Amino acid sequence: MPPEITVRRGERSYPIHFCVDCLGRIGSFARRLNPSGKCAVLTDENVGPLYGDTVCGSLAAEGFEPHRISIPAGEEQKNLQRFGRLCEELVEAGLDRKSLLVALGGGVVGDIGGFVAASYMRGIPYLQVPTTLLAQVDSSVGGKTAVNLPQGKNLVGAFYQPAGVFIDTSVLQTLPGRELRAGMVEVIKHGIIRDAAYFAWIEGHLEELMALEGDAVLHAVQRSCEVKAQVVAADEREGGLRAILNYGHTVAHALEALSSYGKFRHGEAVAVGMEVAAALARRHLGLGESDARRQRELLKRLGVPTRMEDVGAEEIMRKIGQDKKTLGGTPRFVLARRIGQVEVCADVPLQAVRDALLACGAEP
Repeated sequence: MPPEITVRRGERSYPIHFCVDCLGRIGSFARRLNPSGKCAVLTDENVGPLYGDTVCGSLAAEGFEPHRISIPAGEEQKNLQRFGRLCEELVEAGLDRKSLLVALGGGVVGDIGGFVAASYMRGIPYLQVPTTLLAQVDSSVGGKTAVNLPQGKNLVGAFYQPAGVFIDTSVLQTLPGRELRAGMVEVIKHGIIRDAAYFAWIEGHLEELMALEGDAVLHAVQRSCEVKAQVVAADEREGGLRAILNYGHTVAHALEALSSYGKFRHGEAVAVGMEVAAALARRHLGLGESDARRQRELLKRLGVPTRMEDVGAEEIMRKIGQDKKTLGGTPRFVLARRIGQVEVCADVPLQAVRDALLACGAEP
């Protein structure tokens, strides 16, 4: 595969650069994006000590004046209070409309950093530098930016495409195993929604992927980004096709909100949501037991949850009703007809949803 692919959005098209052990070259990549000299590097307390000096040094070598901003790690940082403080810090650092914001970290840093970039002075360029597998294959690509409210996940945000995405797969070596497994759920998701051959490849290479063998990981990250780039290019604002990227996410977001974003990693919640979706699809779309079993067995091999516990079906139903994907009080589910082909369904009976939740461990 080529070292770069392009997310094609007309004037808002942008490159995704892939490499191994190359973070020191990020300055030259950023210079191609043609921002002014001042920039801010937003990171968190876990990632900053590992990679902050390398990124800031590379930017400085290319004539940038990087101002480092670090926030505590964790999903709870994605809130309006933190968003407001970050905007104030950009003012204090002297950033103007042509300055660059570099989001160096996982999905939390990318999501809130992108929303800050979308809002500050009505929009400044930003560069995604994802350091988790989940962010590399999913949240860094596509321009979804947001913060959470107590009522639900990602309820305040904007569609705002980055100026570029710089992916160095070698940074995954410092990722905790739980985070790696959670990110791999999104890799599996891309196979289910769009590419049956890719899903089969993951089945055959899961051990290599979990061992972070270089060629396998690079292929998976590139292919997942290709899948997402194709979907985003066709539907930037989730008016149609892009909704398929939400496979497993309707229930996942409910589980995350009910646990105050503290119990589940995002990918873990998505794995449970995918199993609920498969149970629904068995009844609603005729998904074959063989395909449902392949998904379930692959998730179990990965070592992520496939069932929920200590949560009531009615609690989940109420949260689903608050989800931004629910329209006119009717929840929308992405369901698989077969591996590699999914559909967005807005006509799933609520009782069928309850039954699927109960089948996946929810309490009556």
